[in-house]
Amino acid sequence: MNLTTRRTRLAAGALAAITAVGGLAACSSDDSPAEGEKPAKLVVDTFGEFGYDDLVKEYEQQTGIKVELRKTAQLGDYRPKLVRYLATGKGAADVTALEEGILNEFKANPGNWVDLTPLVADHSKEYLPWKWELGKATDGNKLIGLPTDVGSLAVCYRKDLFQAAGLPTERDEVAALWPDWNGYHQAGQKYKQATGKAFVDSITAVSNGVLFQQGSDLFYDKENNVIADSSPAVRTAWDTATSMVDISAKATTWSPEWFGGFKQGTFATTFCPSWMLGIVQENSGEENKGKWDVATVPGGGGNWGGSWLAVPEQSKYPAEAAKLAEFLTNATSQVAAFKKSGPLPTNLEALKNEDFLTYTNEYFSNAPTGKIFGEVVEKIQPVHLGPKHQAVKENAYEPAMRAFEGGQATKEKAWEQFTKDAVTQGAF
Repeated sequence: MNLTTRRTRLAAGALAAITAVGGLAACSSDDSPAEGEKPAKLVVDTFGEFGYDDLVKEYEQQTGIKVELRKTAQLGDYRPKLVRYLATGKGAADVTALEEGILNEFKANPGNWVDLTPLVADHSKEYLPWKWELGKATDGNKLIGLPTDVGSLAVCYRKDLFQAAGLPTERDEVAALWPDWNGYHQAGQKYKQATGKAFVDSITAVSNGVLFQQGSDLFYDKENNVIADSSPAVRTAWDTATSMVDISAKATTWSPEWFGGFKQGTFATTFCPSWMLGIVQENSGEENKGKWDVATVPGGGGNWGGSWLAVPEQSKYPAEAAKLAEFLTNATSQVAAFKKSGPLPTNLEALKNEDFLTYTNEYFSNAPTGKIFGEVVEKIQPVHLGPKHQAVKENAYEPAMRAFEGGQATKEKAWEQFTKDAVTQGAF
């Protein structure tokens, strides 16, 4: 067994200790509410933008229960908080979002999570089948999470900047520029030659677009061995992305430069899973309304992201928390969240809802985002993500790619560093 497939038993013990301690601490509380007592408040933890602001107000009006919505901007900041909550047995929200990149890690100890099966109606036939199944514990006997969204891919682009560069601006003509990734690169080179400016925010953004189109194992194989140095999907994404360093603004996603770049026009395109629309709008500001548009992604599809809502065992009101999670993930709420901020429904009724199918996003030049994203959602196939996928991606893969992008390492040295770091970050 080589280094990239070796599992570190010590890390496995540490993770088990964290989750076990969390479970024991949660069960030791002596201030449990009386049976049937209605909570005055429920807390919901999310990251990024789930589009729940109006929905929680609606729930408050319906139930008389106050809902506190705690948002963390970045998943990389969200995960350590959740680890700490589970380790100490306190601090977790009543309803907790679990993103696909961290889902398997936190499913490793199902004892930390309430079984939702007896607390909600049977919704198993109402969602994309694979999405529903991934919300279950590994043994399939416990429902840990209710499906929220998937991250169907597209490209967000600045029409005004395209026009200044002499490129087409209509979304169908723009999509025709890049039937594949080579076409996207060529469009970017034309843009840079005409303007002297960067075309895409970063090569890690390109990599995400390519990586989640592969429909195969990424950093782990099916037995959850780390395969960083031999994964064809990862190598394809790496080679495609690093080839585009010449058109990159080198603005790290979630950095101040990245946030500011939307408003300042530092880059003309970024890769937009549907949930990213709200983030682009928020950071571009009202002054850029109507300047952005949405076109199909090179290669014709893919999925980046998506989540589930779970209830930690330490919640004092698991039954009421489950009802809130059920409300936030029903068909009507998923359409409302999409219209608010872009998270793409996984509820089959929502995907057929006329309001969803005909929805146009005014901020993005009235792009028919319901149609653009909805046409590919049922074609999405789940990609196998191992137990520490997010850690490998954020702490090994992307730092190595940024080292190359920033000139601190050659492409070969950066790849070598990634494969070494992936072993450490991917251990479980």
